[in-house]
Amino acid sequence: MEKTILYDTTLRDGMQGENIFFSPEDKLKIARRLDDAGIHYIEGGWPGSNPGAQHFFELARQESFTHARIAAFGSTRRPGHTCDQDANLDALIRSQAPVITIFGKSWDLHVMEIMNNTREENLAMISQSVDYLLKHDREVIYDAEHFFDGYKSDADFTMQTLEAAVEGGTRTLVLCDTNGGSMPCEIETITREVKEHFKETQGICIGIHTHNDCAMAVANAVTAVHAGASMVQGTINGYGERCGNADLTAIIPILALKMNRDCMDKKNLAKLQNLSRFVSETANMPPVSTRPFVGKSAFAHKGGVHVSAVMKNSRAYEHIRPELVGNVRRVLVSEQSGKSNIQYKARELGVNIGDDDITHRQIVATIKELEDDGFEFDAAEGSLKLIMEKITEQYKSYFDLESFRVVVEKDKEKPCYSHAMIKIRVGDETEITSAEGDGPVSALDNALRKALSTIYPQIEDMRLVDFKVRVIDGSDGTDAKVRVLIESRDIQNIFSTIGVSEDIIEASWQALVDSFQYKLSLDDRATNGNKGN
Repeated sequence: MEKTILYDTTLRDGMQGENIFFSPEDKLKIARRLDDAGIHYIEGGWPGSNPGAQHFFELARQESFTHARIAAFGSTRRPGHTCDQDANLDALIRSQAPVITIFGKSWDLHVMEIMNNTREENLAMISQSVDYLLKHDREVIYDAEHFFDGYKSDADFTMQTLEAAVEGGTRTLVLCDTNGGSMPCEIETITREVKEHFKETQGICIGIHTHNDCAMAVANAVTAVHAGASMVQGTINGYGERCGNADLTAIIPILALKMNRDCMDKKNLAKLQNLSRFVSETANMPPVSTRPFVGKSAFAHKGGVHVSAVMKNSRAYEHIRPELVGNVRRVLVSEQSGKSNIQYKARELGVNIGDDDITHRQIVATIKELEDDGFEFDAAEGSLKLIMEKITEQYKSYFDLESFRVVVEKDKEKPCYSHAMIKIRVGDETEITSAEGDGPVSALDNALRKALSTIYPQIEDMRLVDFKVRVIDGSDGTDAKVRVLIESRDIQNIFSTIGVSEDIIEASWQALVDSFQYKLSLDDRATNGNKGN
């Protein structure tokens, strides 16, 4: 089994993505998770470019990493300067990172037109910088910036830049598709030619670094490995400048499971989805549901024919077992659903719907009717469970609404003020409460909590974490129906509920009530067991 080295550059290249920012403390937390997952190299930033990167390396020096080596990133010396005069090289050394990755220019366009430099000086900058850093007892990795564009422009000169790095002493040459414009066929041909060129030079490791401007970053990285590269650089979730970098959450399982490469063991591979979500949350970026391997929808099945087949043999519609990458299979229920979807989903949600075909058809018909009215149960499994329980007469209502009133006031000096009064019935008792909030939904939420808390104190650990409103059909203007999705969580569970109405307050109330009913049913089941289910 051939080994492939994983080099993560989320903490430097990933931060160049729009709206991506990590504090030094954030970067350290991510570095710990990357190390725990078995990543071999973690690039921590460019210490010569900003104080934040310098602070990260100060923090990293106090850590003990089990698997990963920390790398500092920077450029070759500047034209016309000696290495010991160069502030960038000095910052790299002072970072005390055990690995230093420097980039140099491979494309004659950049050398002569952008830098106003000469080819000879560019080659000297590369070899001298590598030699200087190696003399400071560091491992040096050389990133050949714009390598593929340079090779297509002048292959001889571009190869000379690699030879200069090798003459300086490095044994790791990373070929960069910096503009992200190369095709897999070009990547394969050029990588093979580089591999052949250095076949007589002992210990040379060829790496690949690709960008996603043509949506080819993962394909190009994998193709380069097929052509002989043994190091892959990328970022978690593909974060990076412009269209992003090669996504390691896709590359790693492809290498390990599809190409049989020794890059990450099975135990760490199963951490991949959690790692992806942790980095998303730290970056304050919503996870992409359709992200291959680790996305929420990566193993989600909606069509009835698909679900029927998956229930018999998952290989029919899944290329790998989801648990290999820490994911789970999900079956969605919608107007496209059939009996198989309903059976699978009911079992997953813990609702006993029996074997009666009439009941199954009734559930399917009800869901299709509600979705035709604007509901969408793909993203509201809490409400779906309650509907199944109502149809099968297993539903227990923990409270019923008698009435509510919401008042919104505004004057020119202050922001809007909302006040809700609510009357609910629990058994034979009636509760009337009022509460304020930042908006009408917030006021209703607070009033409902206040009314229920004395009877059901367990709702204190439940929180609303997301609230989404969508106009279903905008052609009716302000009379259009709206769909409200609420995501709530308690200590152990996350659940979503839905409401639909021409009135946004009514739709919000529907979703809000379902969230409380679902929460109370979970606690009831946990306390009394799964009676009747």
